[in-house]
Amino acid sequence: MDSLERLNARPALAAVAGAVTIAFSAILVRLSHASPSTAAVFRCAYAVPVLGVLAALEWRRFGPRTRRDLMLSLVAGAFFAADLILWHNAIEDVGAGLATVLGNLQVVLVGVLAWVFLSERAEARVLAAIPVVLAGVVLISGAIGHGAYGRHPARGAVFGILTGIAYAVFILILRHANNDLRRPAGPLFEATLAATVFAALAGIVIGDVNFVPTWPGHGWLVLLGLSSQVMGWILISISLPRLPAALTSVLLTIQPVGSVLLGIAIFGESPSGAQLAGVAVVLAGVMLASLRPRKAAVVV
Repeated sequence: MDSLERLNARPALAAVAGAVTIAFSAILVRLSHASPSTAAVFRCAYAVPVLGVLAALEWRRFGPRTRRDLMLSLVAGAFFAADLILWHNAIEDVGAGLATVLGNLQVVLVGVLAWVFLSERAEARVLAAIPVVLAGVVLISGAIGHGAYGRHPARGAVFGILTGIAYAVFILILRHANNDLRRPAGPLFEATLAATVFAALAGIVIGDVNFVPTWPGHGWLVLLGLSSQVMGWILISISLPRLPAALTSVLLTIQPVGSVLLGIAIFGESPSGAQLAGVAVVLAGVMLASLRPRKAAVVV
């Protein structure tokens, strides 16, 4: 826990390290060659023991969490499972880089959903960002231009939008499940444990889950669970409430940009000119929605 406290004093470094770490998530999913549900189940399952130890240390230090917060974390886990399965399908259809960019639509959607369902005032910047990101999605889908990358770029764009919605709901619920900035691991542990169960059930219904570990695929999933699901999200959870929103939004664009570059370098992904323009447009919309005065701490 002392190392976490030291990171609290250097939130910008934590944000950069977290963004770089999760930039590899889509790459590791592709390297595993696992089905969408299988990857979702095991990336969470391999993270649960480590998060459980960190959550237990928090429990010993700060006491148990309330029943309400626990229930909210479990519900958040259901949406996190949906987010992962949808995102992994998007990776298969449109590639690791573009799928990650599409998943970052949640930055805009969080504000919209909070406005619609929680009566939180929608800021003008968020509303202005909606047509911007939608234009970017159209470009990424391959509807404009020729030579779009991906087996099914249009379907991948749909999966990407659904990923952003599920991810936004997950963040909203988890935000309300944790008002104690001293506990970055507890809510994440509960949500990840729930996501493991919900992803397994969804995989059984869909029919694409394989519970028998195989090598070397599960080696990549172990690395994914320990890096992105544990280290990456702990670092981001520490940094977000402690940085100005403008700086945070800039730092976290490292993830989608990094994923696009890694997809090109590792897998030879070759987005078309229109799709790369869509990446730029989506990132511009995300920045527009994010660059607002800091009013309240938010933990995801």
